[in-house]
Amino acid sequence: MISVEDALARVFALATPLPAEPVPLRAAAGRVLAAPVIAPRDQPPFSASAMDGYAVAGPVSPGQRFTVIGESAAGRASGLAVGAGQAVRIFTGAPLPDGADRVVIQEDVERSESEITLRDKLDDATHIRPAGGDFKAGDRLEPGRILTPNALALAAAMGASSVTCTRKPVVSLMATGDELVMPGDTPGPDQIIASNSFALAAMFEAEGAECRLLPIARDTRESLRAAFALAAGSELVITTGGASVGDHDLVCEVAADLGMDRAFYKVAMRPGKPLMAGTLNGMAMVGLPGNPVSSIVCGHVFIRPLLRKMLGLGEAPAPRRPLPLSAPLPPNGPRAHYMRAVITSGEVAALERQDSSLLTVLDAANALIVRPVNDPARAAGESVEVIDL
Repeated sequence: MISVEDALARVFALATPLPAEPVPLRAAAGRVLAAPVIAPRDQPPFSASAMDGYAVAGPVSPGQRFTVIGESAAGRASGLAVGAGQAVRIFTGAPLPDGADRVVIQEDVERSESEITLRDKLDDATHIRPAGGDFKAGDRLEPGRILTPNALALAAAMGASSVTCTRKPVVSLMATGDELVMPGDTPGPDQIIASNSFALAAMFEAEGAECRLLPIARDTRESLRAAFALAAGSELVITTGGASVGDHDLVCEVAADLGMDRAFYKVAMRPGKPLMAGTLNGMAMVGLPGNPVSSIVCGHVFIRPLLRKMLGLGEAPAPRRPLPLSAPLPPNGPRAHYMRAVITSGEVAALERQDSSLLTVLDAANALIVRPVNDPARAAGESVEVIDL
């Protein structure tokens, strides 16, 4: 067995960042930007009013009077210039008239016909948005980031109708085993309903992948070969189950027959010990354990970081943060333990049952407590590292 850290390094070595493609801005939410967006002009491109009011020139004082010579609205500049004693009625977002250096907000003004008088209480603000105050021509939205709604708004303001993004990794998910049936089918007395692929697909798609759910591969060489053939063209093929050492666990054998170059088999962790990884016909391949909790935990620990590398976001393990324990923990053994846990009021506690088949326990968890190899007993209040789920 190898360590989790060694296994993750070998998983990272299976793939490189994918090429880029143009994506319409409307379809770019959540994608990874692969080339900069460069502003062709200042924003705003002119000095604009930040409030509804009157644009004037020079210092102002209570009781001062101005003659209103015109109006400036958003999208409709006045074309006027203001001098001493003159004002232009102006609205939020409208271009500032030449000569104006202040907007007096309408609440501070009394108007009579074409004349305004300033009230007694004037604020000190100019209420002007200067040209280029948001960004300037040549400013960049840098690559290597996920396009959030805020980033999309900035790209749109910079005039981009499309952006260059890293192509989505195509992931084929292959559940294996004679004991499995799909949801909606009626299981026999010795069968269970397949669940792993649905959780993994949701997890990987949230990370930016495009997932294909393959038909269940049965415990025969012919069925497994047919399933691997369906995975052709993917960047990553994930199998669940069949990678252990039982007489019917054929995934390793069939993958080897098809030319897999295995990087490792078995990791010193729980859940997730029977983990396998390698390359197969140009695809990265990871064989996850069949137990649902094991496969999902390994998805968080290994596959999500691998997908982020493929998307051009660098190599980094799943983020961790320290939290104090609200209940003690016994000492850990010779394998790293990823314990299902619940965070409450800034503290974390491991759930009582840690069996890797219990989806109800995983559903109740919102974190994994990461116990290092041979970690000593921990008292309540001590700090442990957690991965948020």
